[in-house]
Amino acid sequence: MCARYSLTFILEVLAQMFDVPERPNLAPRWNIAPTQNAWVITRDATGNHLRSMRWGFAGPNNAPLINARAETAASKPSFREAFAMRRCLVPADSFYEWQQLDGNRKQPWRIGMKSGEAFAFAGLWEAATDKDGRAVERFTILTASANAYLAPLHERMPVIVAPGDYSRWLAPGKAANDLILSFPPEPMARYRVIDRVNNVRNDDPDCFTRFTPGG
Repeated sequence: MCARYSLTFILEVLAQMFDVPERPNLAPRWNIAPTQNAWVITRDATGNHLRSMRWGFAGPNNAPLINARAETAASKPSFREAFAMRRCLVPADSFYEWQQLDGNRKQPWRIGMKSGEAFAFAGLWEAATDKDGRAVERFTILTASANAYLAPLHERMPVIVAPGDYSRWLAPGKAANDLILSFPPEPMARYRVIDRVNNVRNDDPDCFTRFTPGG
């Protein structure tokens, strides 16, 4: 699954990667959590756009649907319209996963690319209203079975879209089922981090601090 990620790259890098005209104040984020607002890339008749949306579709009893399974997103009522017509890219430079240890202990890991470059998750978005009747745009991140590199940590992983496939993923109505597969393990890197990332109130560079056994 994907329940936490980071985006610390400067706006100029994202503007070049995704060809967006917007120039908002893009503050670095080390620990983006569900129900918070984050940046996504959408497309309309005028091109690609960088937009701030809330993470999590509205689910039963207002529980946020932060992930959509790639295997069923095209057919599940909660996601099928968005899968067909409202796909987005969610820029990131890493995501976190928690490995189950003995008992109730879990070890957080930071996962990204060996190159250190930014990348993008496959996402869906919707326009809705909140409980107070205010307009709100929301997004969710697709997940697939974990590749061999991440399977020891968790059985699921976020779907990562290759740069050459950005245009097709964002195009409404275009077939894209072949793009929502597990990302290959070779470009990826991971390391254990301290438990500061466990608390969603912590959003600072210390969330990237490596865990040292006995340290």
